Amino acid sequence: MILTVTLNPALDRTLEVPSFTPGRRHRTVDQQTMPGGKGVNVARALKRLGIPVIATGIIGGATGTRIIEALNDESILNAFFRIRDESRTNMALLDPTTGAHTEINERGPSVTEHELALFQERLLYLARGASMCVFAGSLPRGLEPETYAELIRSVHKLGLTTIIDTDGEPLKLAVRAEPDVVSPNELEAEDLAGHEFVGVDDRARAVVEIVRQGPEEAIMTVPDGCYAYVREHGGHAIYRLTIDPLEPRSSIGSGDAFLAGYVASRYDGSEPVECLRFGVACGAESTQHIGAGIIDPAQVERLLAGISAELVTLPAEVS
Repeated sequence: MILTVTLNPALDRTLEVPSFTPGRRHRTVDQQTMPGGKGVNVARALKRLGIPVIATGIIGGATGTRIIEALNDESILNAFFRIRDESRTNMALLDPTTGAHTEINERGPSVTEHELALFQERLLYLARGASMCVFAGSLPRGLEPETYAELIRSVHKLGLTTIIDTDGEPLKLAVRAEPDVVSPNELEAEDLAGHEFVGVDDRARAVVEIVRQGPEEAIMTVPDGCYAYVREHGGHAIYRLTIDPLEPRSSIGSGDAFLAGYVASRYDGSEPVECLRFGVACGAESTQHIGAGIIDPAQVERLLAGISAELVTLPAEVS
């Protein structure tokens, strides 16, 4: 069983608006409302891949009730801790004529330390029946930046594989808690490394630098694939994986689909490079749909043959 932890879930509304121009009146050609937040998106993709998953986190108010009802409609097992304050609603505007998307995310509820402690009790109870735990997304108001780091340490004591995908100060503190895997996008990785990346070698060095901060492995997603520093044959190896870009319908949530694919393949016991390959295929396939975490497993399988995996060698003093 895999647990996904979403501390700041949302009700995500996606509107498809051709030729969107600020300040003008528009009509949608398509729209969708579904539960969101990075961990929820990962859970949705895992469910579609046939992997046993439970989505947990902190949820509140009438919006929280709607999120739970919608997850139940999708047959996604969930065990959220309820609070009184209202969960957030997010909005995404997609312009099919330009491919541009605009996201407007609410701040979310205010969570007390007491509520966090009660949630942690639930998390540790659920963790007894799981082997992997994915922590993903932003923190709600009221919680300290080291929240993810504390949760990672507590779950690690139970022997679970821990994966973190967040940003900013919470990410910087979380990597020091020595999670098994950290999975930032390129901008988040630049923030962790403290500098911008130029070229293949620079990006390959970055995942090594990130691992030196605490995690066992680091995977950096980029628009055409990923860079990864993973354990292999008793040591570490650096991989660069690429795929020819697809014409996207929406790129929102593609990183979450990538992470779900990687986690699913790792859960099944695949070799590290095959886990990365499957993650890249899931992330690419998800761009063909409106709605984060929506993937077609049959199409994912078709994309696998088009993914290139290259072993990157750096100077001995770097690698």
